[in-house]
Amino acid sequence: MATDSGGNFATVALRRILGAVASGEATSRAEIARRTSLARSTVGQQVDDLLRRGIFAETEAGSSVRGRPPKVLTISPYAGTIAVADVDVNATTVALADLSRTVVARSVVPVPVEDGPEAVLGAVTSRIRELLGAHGRDGAPVRELVVGLPGPVDFQHGCAVRPPIMPGWDAYPVGAHLREQFAAPVVVDNDVNLMALGEAARDDVDAPLLALKIGAGIGAGIITADGSVHRGADGAAGDIGHLRASGDSEVLCRCGKTGCVEAIASHSAVLRDLGFTGEEGPRLLSEAVAHGDPEALYRIRQAATEIGEVVAMLVHMYNPRTLVLGGPMSEQRDELLSGVRAVVYQRALPLATRRLTITTTEPDSAPGLAGGVALAARDIFSPEGIARLLADDTGAPPYRSGEARGSSTGGTRT
Repeated sequence: MATDSGGNFATVALRRILGAVASGEATSRAEIARRTSLARSTVGQQVDDLLRRGIFAETEAGSSVRGRPPKVLTISPYAGTIAVADVDVNATTVALADLSRTVVARSVVPVPVEDGPEAVLGAVTSRIRELLGAHGRDGAPVRELVVGLPGPVDFQHGCAVRPPIMPGWDAYPVGAHLREQFAAPVVVDNDVNLMALGEAARDDVDAPLLALKIGAGIGAGIITADGSVHRGADGAAGDIGHLRASGDSEVLCRCGKTGCVEAIASHSAVLRDLGFTGEEGPRLLSEAVAHGDPEALYRIRQAATEIGEVVAMLVHMYNPRTLVLGGPMSEQRDELLSGVRAVVYQRALPLATRRLTITTTEPDSAPGLAGGVALAARDIFSPEGIARLLADDTGAPPYRSGEARGSSTGGTRT
């Protein structure tokens, strides 16, 4: 077998074997040999090396008809840790996952985004370190950290760009700050892009996918047919909250313009107009809707109509197979869905809507966290990521035999 510019024969073989198991294409030594066309002896040597490093785990699959039970190869839960921080207006949700995408820890950091990047990121850093220690993952290095921000993001430079609801965050080097703290690659993206990735990872969802987050603002995440995020030339794709609403409203938006759909139809705008302020606002809205309060029902339907007008345009632009509505407003599922569907099916042509599914996120599903884990896993097991994983590895298992490995029971697969 010829080598390539990425390294010698052994390194190339390791990358191919690791990639086959990480992708799920192969779960045994024999399958790896068939998939990679490597000699069985080479596969055996390299698998043993990956087992010794603690990157692979090998377990018995169960009883066999004859002979020894077959053994199954997987990525070890302790080969590394993925950390995700989903920043929102009032708090940040953080999660840890292993490299098989199983979430092993989740927590909320109650620091509002308006406190500024140093306060938020300092609290997030402390909480991630606490979770690593509490779940016995100090020996499983952070392989990648993903951050979702509720505003426009320069994906290449890892920072927010003039975010209307994030004072003090403009151009702050979020990626560089966290990279210094954890000595690991950091990806900074828009929170709706992560939400869209999380929804696209579900088995019952078809791409192309368009996800809307309706909260303090309104944003869209776009997943193409091949499963990648469409970010646009400068990362501004999906920033739909500042499109002009369909009516003649002159409501002032935080961006400095008037009549933005965000200023009229966001969850914050609905709460403001109904007088439901403070931390109790969302609960008061839910109770009003549950009791059939006509003013609350009318205001939500009005917002749904405005959102539907924007969505109808996006449906023609991107022709998605699935449209998912998320964010705090999605808690009013029935009123929101009926209003958006009515406008979309009225305004969009049949060709664009005949196979379109319009739905909302599942309660407590945390698609932003799921999307961050999926994005990190994809990066880690890309050709470049595998090379980095092997280069960073010390050759020693991250845990000694019999050592406590923390609590991963009850973890969820994203």
